[in-house]
Amino acid sequence: MTRAGDAPAIEITGLSKRFGSVTALDGIDLTVPAGTVLGLLGHNGAGKSTLVGVLATLLRPTRGTARVAGHDVVAHAAGVRRCIAVTGQRTTLDLTMSGRDNLIMVARLLGARPRPARARAEHLLELFDLVRAADRPARTYSGGMRRRLDLAVTLTRRPEVVFLDEPGTGLDPVSRLNMWDAVRELTATGTTVVLTTQHLEEADRLAGSIAVLAGGRVIASGSPRELKSRIGHRTVTVELATDDDAVEARRALHRAGLRPVLDRVERTVSAALARDPDLTAVVRALDAAAVEPSRLTLTEPGLDQVYLALTGHRHAETP
Repeated sequence: MTRAGDAPAIEITGLSKRFGSVTALDGIDLTVPAGTVLGLLGHNGAGKSTLVGVLATLLRPTRGTARVAGHDVVAHAAGVRRCIAVTGQRTTLDLTMSGRDNLIMVARLLGARPRPARARAEHLLELFDLVRAADRPARTYSGGMRRRLDLAVTLTRRPEVVFLDEPGTGLDPVSRLNMWDAVRELTATGTTVVLTTQHLEEADRLAGSIAVLAGGRVIASGSPRELKSRIGHRTVTVELATDDDAVEARRALHRAGLRPVLDRVERTVSAALARDPDLTAVVRALDAAAVEPSRLTLTEPGLDQVYLALTGHRHAETP
């Protein structure tokens, strides 16, 4: 198993893919460290699925190179397939078999002996909250339960790289949290995860790095915090007990070099903070003015704001 800190799990250089006259990928450059989660964000047609298809050896690139777990996706495609697992949006289950038997069958096909195969199946059934339905045929499962079982099947073995295409689709909030736990368990053991998602909160919670695609190109990449810092500053909001305190707080923050905004109805004063030391300046300014706030709140820019700013699309979530 590759560990974080070793050679990158994925290396992409100048990767392009054309379908006739349509350019789906246009010179992609990305490096994904081992044992981390890469979140791929982008609207429909941005190139996310095409990129995953190339990395999973389902599509052949037109130009450029890509290596997964040390294997070239063209020259050593079989080596790539031995090291990866892929979960798409469509289920690949045997619906006539029980959830438990699906998991045991896949583990046995991958070479596990009977006892380890059963132990792995029981662990995954518990992780995805499927124990009570374990002996029912998968055809009797709800859509969300099938999705959870499909994810469990993907994790039957411990691949070096896992591609998860919209893993939260069809999951209720509790199941989504269980899935997040499964992803964290994978990365803790050195597995690398490439995650395409329409849930920005999911990317924010799980991804160590994010690549935003548009028009087949990476238009921005970095950690969630780095991307947030590009489009705006943190905002401090001071709540006051009286109108007079609110007015005085605004004056105090103005004297501190900030640009405070007073909301007389809510009795709040807000100001954008360009630097971390500015928060200290806020506290000192209020103290010097003898103003005691009822509450002081610090708000980070959200990843949804980042996506909208980068792509210009009026969607709260990526398709």
